[in-house]
Amino acid sequence: MLKLGVIGTSWIARSFIDAAHMTEKFQFSAVYSRRLESAEQFSADFKDIQKFDNLDDFFKASLDIIYIASPNALHFEQAKAAILAGHNVIVEKPAFSNPKELTQIIKLAKENEVFFFEAARNIHEHSFSIIKDFLADKTVKGADFTYSKYSSKMPALLNGEIPNKFNAKFSGGLLADLGVYLLYAAIFWFGKPQKATYDAVLLPSGVDLAGVGILDYQDYKVSIKCAGNVNSYLPSEIYTTDGTLILDGVNAITSAKFITMDGSETRIDIEAPKHSLYDEAVDFAQILENNDFAASYDLHQFAQEVSETSYQMRQSAGIVFDADNK
Repeated sequence: MLKLGVIGTSWIARSFIDAAHMTEKFQFSAVYSRRLESAEQFSADFKDIQKFDNLDDFFKASLDIIYIASPNALHFEQAKAAILAGHNVIVEKPAFSNPKELTQIIKLAKENEVFFFEAARNIHEHSFSIIKDFLADKTVKGADFTYSKYSSKMPALLNGEIPNKFNAKFSGGLLADLGVYLLYAAIFWFGKPQKATYDAVLLPSGVDLAGVGILDYQDYKVSIKCAGNVNSYLPSEIYTTDGTLILDGVNAITSAKFITMDGSETRIDIEAPKHSLYDEAVDFAQILENNDFAASYDLHQFAQEVSETSYQMRQSAGIVFDADNK
């Protein structure tokens, strides 16, 4: 069993633990929080969990992998410290604030012969490979991807507060949240775009509440739309010379159908994962158990292309994180 340590006590951290346990490859063993009380409450459902409110002590624990689910702007320093302490790391998306930080961590992980993963769950879903295979013999002519979900932090924002999610100090905004799934989907299926722009609804804090992006693939364009102040129930579509592929989302896909130009419809057999984070947890465990650095480097390439595209889009929208000036 891979001994799993967790930084952060958010819902996503608990969700990853649950998915990791479902694989029967991981054992949640330790948690760090700034407040020991939070660590104790978070781990109350588990037995024999080490609890820390000191990061240096946490990094001294005997662990096989550390999952980092702190605010975005804290990922870089925490991942760096974990790697230097000899730990493999999984960093919740977006792993880092900008491509510069990502490049440094990839280099550091290679130098220290440990694994680094960005927890971008959707490209690990079996459905993503099924869609990629389905598109292999088709000529893509464009796509429209949407992922908008009313944020649990909206009430605080409307009350005049600035939650981490909507704060440039913490590398927030929707492109750095739901937008990551949209970019991973586009780059996994179509490759890195030649150019990317983003028209954003900016908050006084300097980050985006919503926005529409255009990914330019020379012969076609892909539009992406994300928002944190509304819920969208629109499907996502991929257009080809043969017809249109309709998906119920760009993550946790449960249905897909292809409608040809003459209107005939074909259902694509998609099996939803047993847990939204299960497939990525399985992949991470397999790579760790097989000591498969080549597979992790393939994931690094996707992470770099997503980070570079996101950064270009932020620049076009005038979104600057505090971390960009360091």
